[in-house]
Amino acid sequence: MHMKKLLADWFAQNKRDLPWRNTQDPYLIWLSEVILQQTQVVQGLSYYHHFSSTYPSIADLARASEDEVMKLWEGLGYYSRARNLHKTAKIVAENYGGIFPDRYEDIRALPGIGDYTAAAIASFAFDLCHPVLDGNVARVISRMFGMIMPIDTHAGRAELLRILNKQFDKQHPAEFNQAIMEFGAICCKPRQPLCAECPFQSDCYAFRHKTVEFLPMKKNKIVVKPRRLNYLICIEEGCIWIKKRTKSDIWRHLYDFPEADDKHLKKLRKSQLLEVSEHQLSHQRLTISFWKTDSLPEKLQISAQKIPVAEFFSLATPKPINNFAVRNQLIAKPVEKKRPNVKKF
Repeated sequence: MHMKKLLADWFAQNKRDLPWRNTQDPYLIWLSEVILQQTQVVQGLSYYHHFSSTYPSIADLARASEDEVMKLWEGLGYYSRARNLHKTAKIVAENYGGIFPDRYEDIRALPGIGDYTAAAIASFAFDLCHPVLDGNVARVISRMFGMIMPIDTHAGRAELLRILNKQFDKQHPAEFNQAIMEFGAICCKPRQPLCAECPFQSDCYAFRHKTVEFLPMKKNKIVVKPRRLNYLICIEEGCIWIKKRTKSDIWRHLYDFPEADDKHLKKLRKSQLLEVSEHQLSHQRLTISFWKTDSLPEKLQISAQKIPVAEFFSLATPKPINNFAVRNQLIAKPVEKKRPNVKKF
């Protein structure tokens, strides 16, 4: 199979014009790769523009506060990406003089950067010979070469890399990596792949054996667990009670409302159920109840704080919290360019 040539020809005709493809700045390439983890290009594009304009350099990002970074990331989900982005920027600023490292091993050692992201930065920014292996690439290789080994196992990943290294174009590493990722994203898609337009149709094992919909194989299926959250909306004299999520749980370092368990709810003298909403996460299906109350139990005040309602929208909040606030008349509209006076934990 002449994979290199066919893939290069396909890429030349079908590649999307994306801003991070028009630069070899490792900071911008790294930024795009972090944003596009678990995020579609259509959604990630606006966040990339906002981040790159707000923080034009890695030094600018390093100087920002965590709350500012989290606020800019708001709505994108998987917030550990933003925390690691900020942490890495500080490390590069302090340990590398603000210059992104150009060795794969040094890149891989940075927080939040795994094998795939390190390979992408190394090849795209520095033209180093490191093949990328993300979900798109794994799907292409599995279908094309008929690999029935589960891709989410150590042995499966090793086999994918063995096949990929045999096909890898060492003369044009950046182009090959971008091409195979792009091919998996817009042609060899997870559902309804464009097999009729595929240049590898005659050589593709999955197409010839009618197993396209069954590949790639996975061993571990994600189990989505239900979870209930009860939020208390308490506004006193123009201030609203909030709390910062600091534990290793969903939405870490974002702000939400004080939570009440069933025991706390029963003790509330005056409470009104405002609404119940559903929110889907990768591993949890949330049922969220919002309760209006005139006073907050003292036990809940220990981990909470009051801020003026006008400052609420300047905080980074989870999507269902922000959506509730936007819908609800209890909370003031955003005030431009005003930073909240919040205590540190």
